[in-house]
Amino acid sequence: MSITPTPLSTSSHLVLIVEDEPAIASVLEAYLRRDGMRTCMAADGIEALQLFRDMRPDMVLLDINLPGVDGLDVLRHIRAEDQTPVILVTALADDVDKLLGLRLGADDYVIKPFNPAEVVARVKAVLRRAANVHTVSAPIRVGDLEIDEQDHVALVHVQNKAIPLPLTLTEFRLLACLAAQPRRCFSRSYLIEQCLPESDALERVIDSHISKLRRKLQQAGQDDLIEAVRGIGYRLWQER
Repeated sequence: MSITPTPLSTSSHLVLIVEDEPAIASVLEAYLRRDGMRTCMAADGIEALQLFRDMRPDMVLLDINLPGVDGLDVLRHIRAEDQTPVILVTALADDVDKLLGLRLGADDYVIKPFNPAEVVARVKAVLRRAANVHTVSAPIRVGDLEIDEQDHVALVHVQNKAIPLPLTLTEFRLLACLAAQPRRCFSRSYLIEQCLPESDALERVIDSHISKLRRKLQQAGQDDLIEAVRGIGYRLWQER
C-alpha cells in the first residue's frame, strides 16, 4: 500500500488511483497533485478495495485491466458499498467494454493512451457534478417519487414508507433532469449535455444509464416510470 502525502490542506479532494503500471500511476499522481488534489495509490484490486474502505476517497480512477481482482469487479464491490464517483481507465476501445463498465455504475471513462491533463479535467468535471447536486433546496415530487437535489437523495414513497434509491451520480442527475419536467421528452444528446457535460460519451451510453436506472425504479415498485420515445430519447411519467 502506498499513500502519497501532499502539503495541501485536508479539505482538498482525495483521489484513489488504481493502476498496475507504475509509470502511468506516477504521471496521474503528478498531474492531480499539481491541480491541488491529494492522492493514494493501489496496484491491484485487493489493495484498491482495502484503500477505498480505509481512506474513503472522493474519487476513484480505476484501471480495468488489473492483476487478480480486475477493475470491473472492484467497481462492483464499490457500488455495493458506496456511490463514490468512479472513472474507468481502459486500454480497450471497444464500445461493449465501455458500456459494461457504465452499466455497473461508472461515472465516466478514459481510454489509454490518454492526455493526463484531460484525465484531470474529467476528474474535476465529475467532482463538480457531484457538488452541483447540492444547489437546489426544494425537493422534486412526481407521484410517489421524491428527489432532493440538496441532500442527493431519491426516494419512493410506498404505503407510508420512504424507500431510498441506490443511484450513481449520473443516474441521479438523469432522474432529476427527467423529473424536473415530467412528460417532456428529452433527447439523448440533451441528457448527455446536462448530465455528462464534459464527457465525450456516445449517445447510446445514455441508454445504458437509463436501463440501470429503470431497473432500480422497478425494484422499488415504479414500473414503466421512464418511457423510451422511439428515435428521440426518454421522458418520465408516461400516460397509463
